[in-house]
Amino acid sequence: MKKLILPILLTICVIAISCQQKEKQNSIPKMVNSDGSYETVPLEKDTLVLKLIQNSVRNVKKIENAKEVVNENLQKVKNLVVEACTTGDKPNIVLMHEFPLTGYLYGGRKDKVQMALQIPGEETSELCALAKQYDTYIIFGSYAIDPEWPDHILSLTTVIGRDGEILKKIWKPRNIKRFYSSFEITTTTVESVREKFIEKYGIEEELPVLRTEYGNIALSTVQLDPFIFSAFTMKGAEIILRTSTLFFESDIIYTAMANNVYSAMANIPADSPYGGNSMVVAPSGKVMARLDKTTEGVLEAKIPIAKFRENRKLPQYAIELTKDIFKQYQEEIPANHLDMPKEKLPQNGKEMKVLLDSLSTWLNQ
Repeated sequence: MKKLILPILLTICVIAISCQQKEKQNSIPKMVNSDGSYETVPLEKDTLVLKLIQNSVRNVKKIENAKEVVNENLQKVKNLVVEACTTGDKPNIVLMHEFPLTGYLYGGRKDKVQMALQIPGEETSELCALAKQYDTYIIFGSYAIDPEWPDHILSLTTVIGRDGEILKKIWKPRNIKRFYSSFEITTTTVESVREKFIEKYGIEEELPVLRTEYGNIALSTVQLDPFIFSAFTMKGAEIILRTSTLFFESDIIYTAMANNVYSAMANIPADSPYGGNSMVVAPSGKVMARLDKTTEGVLEAKIPIAKFRENRKLPQYAIELTKDIFKQYQEEIPANHLDMPKEKLPQNGKEMKVLLDSLSTWLNQ
């Protein structure tokens, strides 16, 4: 009898785990249609006018100068938004780069927490007023803080609606890793606190697609992350808008071609291989409009969204062919790696690297 107890208990545990997994799977809402279609709302117009702003910024380097620097950057951005809205065709969407208000934030976590913006806030209220005045969506990236996430530094993409209200604050899904040899990016992403993020906001908010009167739009700051963009597309994205501080031109073109979407990136001007070149790319991979590396100004492109949407289905992804390989792939850095007491959060890029090294499933086998 005793010999039977252990196998029975093990069987019960396996059944319980299996039931928990099935229950979790069943609780996930439907996010992808099985017939290749996707959800939309009626279009307000056949052709969308998209404008990108490419501008340099003054970086916040010292806490005591933060307010002055942000105000200087804000005035520059406001002038460019007015220029975008009063020259050429009226824009339906104005897209800015990753950090148009704060620039890149220098220093450790303590300093960045004090210098990052709270959204909504005084600065965003002025952009909200412009969005309402000119009846346009305004989209921009920023370092940000949130009282619900004390001492975490967020990289948010904020969408201001035509009514002048903040429509959406979109978290960066994940940071690029092992790209730099001596440090890792310290911002908190969806991936790094995934369980708590889903608990607070729901799994649909991990990779949200906005179904607007101008088309289905996805927004992100991630780069070189093709699975993210494919997931956006599976959820119905037609236009993928991205904000950047230096970027890879080929990444934008590949995203458009591989996912049959319109792809755009707003970048900062810089005389480097990764500077400037803010662009809008058609699903064919053709560059519809582009600024050069060092130009400050406004880029305009017209997207024939109604024609594009006609009879469109989701792309043909090789899920069945590759799923067994994907199941065997072991991610090096586990999710939820920044889900820890705030006093234990890494204070800089070097400490972040130490943390990731300690958690690495590849280095610690």
